[in-house]
Amino acid sequence: MAVTYKKAGVNIDAGNELVERLKKKLPGIGGFGGLFPIAGTKYNLVSSTDGVGTKLKLAFLLNKHDTVGIDLVAMNVNDLICAGAKPLFFLDYFACGKLNVGQAEQVIKGIAKGCELSGSRLIGGETAEMPGFYKNGEYDLAGFSVGIIEKGKEINGSKINSGDVIVGLPSSGPHSNGYSLIRKVFSDGELKKYSKQLLAPTKIYVKEILVAVAKFNLKKQNIVGIAHITGGSFYDKIERILPQNIRAVIEKSSWKVPEIFKIVQEKGNVPEKDIYRTLNMGIGMILIVRPKIALQVKEFFKSAKKIGYVEEGERGVELI
Repeated sequence: MAVTYKKAGVNIDAGNELVERLKKKLPGIGGFGGLFPIAGTKYNLVSSTDGVGTKLKLAFLLNKHDTVGIDLVAMNVNDLICAGAKPLFFLDYFACGKLNVGQAEQVIKGIAKGCELSGSRLIGGETAEMPGFYKNGEYDLAGFSVGIIEKGKEINGSKINSGDVIVGLPSSGPHSNGYSLIRKVFSDGELKKYSKQLLAPTKIYVKEILVAVAKFNLKKQNIVGIAHITGGSFYDKIERILPQNIRAVIEKSSWKVPEIFKIVQEKGNVPEKDIYRTLNMGIGMILIVRPKIALQVKEFFKSAKKIGYVEEGERGVELI
């Protein structure tokens, strides 16, 4: 029997519908980060909030808690960088049934490491102890990050044109998405067997992308779109930044999909479209760039790949 993300308990379409309903009352939402203009200055604040999700279940199973804090920071700052914003500070929320000080310390050390990797400061947080709400030894993590960017320099996809090139940056593994599907496919024994690949912390792209934006967007915007490949993966996350009447074409043969993704797909008999809408398949971030600098961008990131292109057509994403 084929396993899908929906059968694993996650309905991406329902989440998208909620966002569309909210956008009718709050038209400013829906991007990777929320912009807030600082009155009287030339800057916007950019904010993002997220959690680690059911990847935490793997941390509980393996009793390894020193990397999920990196995941928490990454899920937030990688969203901020989609606007070209520099992260400033981070706050976390750690919730549990009964506080295990040693366990919590390991988690927070990971958060501090993630902040270091992203060039942001951990300035505070909240620890909530809620007896009876969580299983013994389990906890939940959430956090939010605030960044800054000069007004008018935001990268939001509005300047994407037909002919632009899509460059993919490799992921370190599944990052922090699709673990409900992964846990549905694998037994506890298999989760332990593949733990190195599955628990690898989410790659933080902030510093290298900030340098790239400063280099290639110095005089005019040549990096015109950035998408963090998380929930909804290639289909939903890339479409989010496309203007009307522009479509993205992703060439699946343009990069080597890491073995762990193939194992998940084969063992779960996951349909092709569903796997590319659930997991990042080895591409954690995409940049849409002007064709004249595509080769330079690819060389700048070294391990980057040209994975597709943009053309006129009905707004959406096609994988070929």
